[in-house]
Amino acid sequence: MTDERFKARDENLAAHIFTVSAAMVGVCLTVIGLFRVSDRLRDVSNVGEAMLAVDATAFLTACFLSYTVLRSRKRQSQYRIERVADTLFLAGLALMAIIGALVAYELV
Repeated sequence: MTDERFKARDENLAAHIFTVSAAMVGVCLTVIGLFRVSDRLRDVSNVGEAMLAVDATAFLTACFLSYTVLRSRKRQSQYRIERVADTLFLAGLALMAIIGALVAYELV
């Protein structure tokens, strides 16, 4: 692959992380609101809210870092920042899966 193709692929990845991370922050905040509404999830709501707050922070940080990659001109720093954003995004997704399992367990 040429350098231009790598650059286009990297910008595309950063753009995807940026948009999806922003959406996932909204998902986390919505679920926190749902915990407040649902009496049935009373036992899990405190733990779930704390986990969702951490998850929202991870997604928000990934979103911020992806935006930084899109605005950065330095190739070397783009790779490093994008790797951190990607790792945070994947960690946020893993935590979201754990939270989903916790909520499903409480509803059963």
